[in-house]
Amino acid sequence: MRSDPGVGDWPRTLMYFAWVMLMAFFFANAEIQIEGGAGWASSLPTWRIEKHWALDIFWGGRAMTGYHAWVFSFMTLVFFAPLAFNGRWHWSDVALALGGLAAFWVVEDFLWFVINPAYGVARFDPVHVPWHPRWLFGLPVDYWWGGASAVGLGWLHVRLRQRQSGTAARHHVL
Repeated sequence: MRSDPGVGDWPRTLMYFAWVMLMAFFFANAEIQIEGGAGWASSLPTWRIEKHWALDIFWGGRAMTGYHAWVFSFMTLVFFAPLAFNGRWHWSDVALALGGLAAFWVVEDFLWFVINPAYGVARFDPVHVPWHPRWLFGLPVDYWWGGASAVGLGWLHVRLRQRQSGTAARHHVL
């Protein structure tokens, strides 16, 4: 008998986000090997759309590249793969996948600068990183949105799991 259904989801959720950060570390290193010091695919043989009103709204004002279109799509599929193959689709799982994806991109992008020999923390600023056009309190605005989204979606995941566990317990389906 559990007094607080779903309370056990916090440790698993935190471990999931720790795993996401490990994935971000590996992907940042791979992306450094691909891009070198030329961030935002500026030296890659890929198509680019530099200016478009939709990029200002949905892409933080950055250029859209073929490289990023494919990489972002691929990582979205990676984060939603468990939902496709585990035989269930719950809103709690969607929240966790979206939260993980948001955390992944914030951590991966920051680690790209920290690890990259061409940058480091000292060159992590609007002057040296023009592809992040909007900054707030020393970080790209996207980091604040992404971080808040990851925390909020992680919290939502746990709350929805608690609700699911409570419903399952009431119906004796555990």
